[in-house]
Amino acid sequence: MARFTLYGMWPSGPTYKVGLMLSLVGEPFDYVHLDLRQGEHKSPQYLEHNRYGVVPALLDTKTAESYCQSSAILQYLAESTGKLNGASASERTVAREWVFWAGDRLNAGVYRTRAAKLGFAKFAADVTAHYEANAHSALKELDAWLKHNSWIGGGAGPTFGDVDIYGVVGYCGQAGISLDDHAGVRAWMSRVEGLPGFSGVDHLLPKESRAA
Repeated sequence: MARFTLYGMWPSGPTYKVGLMLSLVGEPFDYVHLDLRQGEHKSPQYLEHNRYGVVPALLDTKTAESYCQSSAILQYLAESTGKLNGASASERTVAREWVFWAGDRLNAGVYRTRAAKLGFAKFAADVTAHYEANAHSALKELDAWLKHNSWIGGGAGPTFGDVDIYGVVGYCGQAGISLDDHAGVRAWMSRVEGLPGFSGVDHLLPKESRAA
């Protein structure tokens, strides 16, 4: 029996983040697909796992506790497995700083531009352009850091911060956001994609529930 059960939906970037983290730390996981169009994320059964009624949620059968909000889940997994948790307190702090930065500066720009391009959401043209411009501005900041640091936490190896931010930047292709001007970001993505256990945004999550 797998220790972890991931609840989510395959097009969800935040669900992908958690699935990627589990894969990179070598934890097989059961997967429960939720049909958001049918309102399964608002069912009483699911709300027991995620009080906010959004995806993803993670059940840890070892503690019988469920966890929500993808960035918080990644940090929980890093702490509970002892993997991708940074080599020092300073490294973990820097990784957290970038995760919080992404929540403020990067995520909406990429995710909402993607949603508009794929027809998941409808925005006025000027609103979509605003999100795309925000994405490019944030990517420029990220690129400046990654031109001088191999990993998000600033240390010698990857952390939960790399997983979190890859789970956003990895969708730039679907969003039609070019990375041509962001060589540091592209090189960093290649490093993440070379990690054992990596699987991309189009391949990691199944389109239906499955056991580990």
